[in-house]
Amino acid sequence: MSPTPVTGTPPEAETPLAALIARQIRLTGPLPVSAYMALCLGHPQHGYYTTRDPLGAGGDFTTAPEISQMFGEMLGLWAAHCWLAMGSPAGVALVELGPGRGTLMADALRATARVPGFHAALRPHLVETSPVLRQRQAAALAALPAPPAPVWHDRLEEVPEGPLLLLANEFFDALPIRQLVRQEHRGRLLWAERKVGLDADGRLAWVLDPAAGEALVPPALRGSPPGSVVELAPAAAAVAQEIGGRLARAPGAALMVDYGHAGPAVGDTLQAVRRHRFADPLEAPGEADLTAHVDFAALAAALRAGGAAAWGPVTQGDLLSALGIRTRAAVLKGLATPAQAADIDSALDRLLGEAGMGRLFKAVAATSPGLPAPAGFDA
Repeated sequence: MSPTPVTGTPPEAETPLAALIARQIRLTGPLPVSAYMALCLGHPQHGYYTTRDPLGAGGDFTTAPEISQMFGEMLGLWAAHCWLAMGSPAGVALVELGPGRGTLMADALRATARVPGFHAALRPHLVETSPVLRQRQAAALAALPAPPAPVWHDRLEEVPEGPLLLLANEFFDALPIRQLVRQEHRGRLLWAERKVGLDADGRLAWVLDPAAGEALVPPALRGSPPGSVVELAPAAAAVAQEIGGRLARAPGAALMVDYGHAGPAVGDTLQAVRRHRFADPLEAPGEADLTAHVDFAALAAALRAGGAAAWGPVTQGDLLSALGIRTRAAVLKGLATPAQAADIDSALDRLLGEAGMGRLFKAVAATSPGLPAPAGFDA
């Protein structure tokens, strides 16, 4: 069946990538949301992440490591604690997925410099496809008192096998998703896939393809009312299963922090952010960040399917509190000016507060079978 256009969607802005996407749609038909996201974020010449540093006040969004050094310090100490629980093995790959400017990794290494034997046992591996961000990461790590020798990879599969400590902050939300919409078609309710097509004027527009079928929808959500949207994240599940497989084959632990919901949910969470404001996902392809909420239950299930033990989810506020961030803040404030102390309090509120990132952001951990519950997940 041919897709049904959805009217009322604002037109695209003319960007080089918009023209390429329109041409592809004319040749091969409407694109699933997952294919559209992959092009917008990762196109070799015009993709969002391949052409810019999107972080900070001059970019489009700010992540937790850019808010405060305390975030990376807590995650670094978490990794060191897991390493001790693993029996302090040598030859550990300290992996970060989507390392941004390298701020988290630099803060994590700085905070763990005094853990006996830890730095000698590991080597940083950064999974990053953006040439621009790789340069930022190299500069951040080169500024450390004892600069490490990092290795960059395009994909997790390229990281050598062996003992593993893995961190991923706001990585899974940017992986492509599929969207299914429950709608009435020819007198019956069915689940149609939302795709990106063209309207009568040749502009990007949402369309619905009724051929998708409900087999893809989790059973608990199949009876949702008309208009409901269910999001699937096959790319996130594949990465999580790869992590689980590695932890099943060698000792290790992984910590994934992102924003989203604890379990399966109905709702359209696809969003575009540009210059720190929400934008239309079809406007200016390649010029805005595209993300969607993470289903942490599905993430944990994929980790277990790979063979790892999964823990959580817990909220970011609870995790950072359990790891001792308030104590660290007190130490920093003791060395700070009044203005700096106010900034520390503000950062702490953003990271922990319910009105900030404390509740919306959550964390899931994974460990090799037989290892104890990691710090922050052992309550």
